[in-house]
Amino acid sequence: MPESAWKFLFYLGSWSYSVYLLFGTDYPFFHDPPSVFYDWTPGTAVPRDIAAAYLLQGSFYGHSIYATLYMDTWRKDSVVMLVHHVVTLVLIVASYAFRYHNVGILVLFLHDISDVQLEFTKLNIYFQSRGGSYHRLHALVADLGCLSFGFCWFWFRLYWFPLKVLYATSHCSLRAVPDIPFYFFFNALLLLLTLMNLYWFLYIVAFAAKVLTGQMRELKDLREYDAPEIQSPEPSKAEEAVGSEPDKVGQNGRWEDAEI
Repeated sequence: MPESAWKFLFYLGSWSYSVYLLFGTDYPFFHDPPSVFYDWTPGTAVPRDIAAAYLLQGSFYGHSIYATLYMDTWRKDSVVMLVHHVVTLVLIVASYAFRYHNVGILVLFLHDISDVQLEFTKLNIYFQSRGGSYHRLHALVADLGCLSFGFCWFWFRLYWFPLKVLYATSHCSLRAVPDIPFYFFFNALLLLLTLMNLYWFLYIVAFAAKVLTGQMRELKDLREYDAPEIQSPEPSKAEEAVGSEPDKVGQNGRWEDAEI
């Protein structure tokens, strides 16, 4: 739970800051995606408010690579998770170095909202059974959070991301700057990011199907059962049930651990 609380606070803060940049300042990038390349030059100065967002995100994903390799339990999608963190960090560093920072702010805004909802939902899953009693309010919030998370994942990452970011970088960039450098490099990484978003969305759909068909009756964070060092010698009936059904979402892609 401390990990989810920390990630929730980080993503909430970082996403709120990107909301401020896109809707509380004069940056028109969300409503006018082609504007990310207006007056673009290789040596243009990076505004301090955008540079601060880059410093925060770059530090976080640098740590995430280390945590995935040496601190987190290795799971089925850990390789994809590691690739995601590496691609994201490369995009952050390269886009800052080559002055594609306007695109970067739009990418961060469209991705962080899903992680805010993911960590908030996980916290309520933990809280619904705290103190040896069942808390209906947290269970209801977790259910609603799961639905909202799936919808926002599709809308922000699979609809708005191609519509705004990929359209701007693959089409509008060539119209604004015909000889723009690193065109294929950045678009290849952004396309890879899109494919990973689609990969995790398939797990979200599979999880939702299990809930709707009654194969899973309640939301649970089953990560603890993936770590042998914390399993008890005599598993409870709940643990036996988890162990006898290896296709549960906790062992099949862990929707609760997906992030970007």
